[in-house]
Amino acid sequence: MLDIQTDNVVPSPKTHESTAVKNARFTPEVRKGLLGLGLGNALEWYDWMVFGLLSAFIGPNFFPNTDPLSATLNALAVFAGGFAFRPLGGILLGTLADRIGRRRVMLLSIMLMAGTTLIIAITPSYATIGPAAGIILLVCRVLQGISTGIEAPLSTSHAVELAPEGREGYVAGIMSFYVNIGILMASLVSFLCSLVIGGTAMGEWGWRVPFIIGALFGFVVLYLRRSLPETLKQEEMATNTPRAVWKGVGKHWLSVLAIIFVVGAAQAYNYAWNVGLPSAARSGFKEDPTAVFALTTILGVILVIGSWVIGKLADGKAMSTWFLVTRILAIPAVFLMLLYVQPGIGGFAAVLLGGSIVLVLNMTLYNVVSSSLMPKNIRGTGVALGYGIGVALFGGTASYLLVWFQSLNLSWIFPVYVAVLSILSIVFYIAARRSNGIFVGK
Repeated sequence: MLDIQTDNVVPSPKTHESTAVKNARFTPEVRKGLLGLGLGNALEWYDWMVFGLLSAFIGPNFFPNTDPLSATLNALAVFAGGFAFRPLGGILLGTLADRIGRRRVMLLSIMLMAGTTLIIAITPSYATIGPAAGIILLVCRVLQGISTGIEAPLSTSHAVELAPEGREGYVAGIMSFYVNIGILMASLVSFLCSLVIGGTAMGEWGWRVPFIIGALFGFVVLYLRRSLPETLKQEEMATNTPRAVWKGVGKHWLSVLAIIFVVGAAQAYNYAWNVGLPSAARSGFKEDPTAVFALTTILGVILVIGSWVIGKLADGKAMSTWFLVTRILAIPAVFLMLLYVQPGIGGFAAVLLGGSIVLVLNMTLYNVVSSSLMPKNIRGTGVALGYGIGVALFGGTASYLLVWFQSLNLSWIFPVYVAVLSILSIVFYIAARRSNGIFVGK
């Protein structure tokens, strides 16, 4: 029998360092702050995803119902239009966050999202008030675009600044966990409403129920965020004039460019899986809505569990290495969608769930990776600007492009497009890291 003596083994310095990092404690104040930030992220994604998931029902209620596919595309166009205003949210609210602090901007973000979600829920249909219905919907989506333009990037940056140094992997996991809770809630609530109310009633009035739930959830998050700790010091705010902030952003332009593609590629993949494929299944291939919602709910469970696991695995590790490996894996994985080119719930399930592992790998890390590319004094503006542009150009248009290409029998174009975005994100990230360095983690 082989006897191995381990009593006198001396751990390497790297082992000590890794252990010390993982043992760095979160204070009760920080834990409460992470809860408020995380639940806010969950709300933002719940409200945003509910619109995409229910677009096949929303379109005929807010636009002329002459053709179901056209009405759905109109709703998805409004969905994409909201993304166009995310850069504006990054510019306005990001600059404000670097000047007056993170906490007050985080409160404003939730107020905008909860209020507009309630308005969408109670707005009369096109049949009742005519074109005004579509105008109200568009205005609400514009305001939600401004809100989400700051919520995801700033909440992650805020969380990174609250957490002990070296715990970026854990922060990535916990923030992504809450994001995926929001996505899961959107799918689960949509599924349960469809199951209980039925497809016909969902199309007439049942689609409003998930929006009412989201608005009520918003008031709970607003209460929790009242006690968020502030991470910017008074002296930091005093020196952060708009001119100083934008001068710093201009100096780090390559990092902003990298963030655009780091975010854009991940979000194009994400919205293709969470919105585009389900919309194509319901509108293009006429799959049973309840079955589609059941499968998107399973996808949500995978994302929730996976983000928690990946956060644990990445805790104390180099985020840059994890990012590069997971982004390389996304390039072949996105081509799985080519397997779903004809009606059949089995094919839809295989594609949706088959691409979920690589999806969760990419969606867990991209926001912390983006935050690492900008220094603290301009992080709110720089990250939000890059995030907003990336999501507007590539994420917001993804579901529309996927459905459109499928309607033209050109399904192969979309995965090629996402693969190119993934390659560009790797190239620009490496270039920005070499030029400006990274400011969070290693």
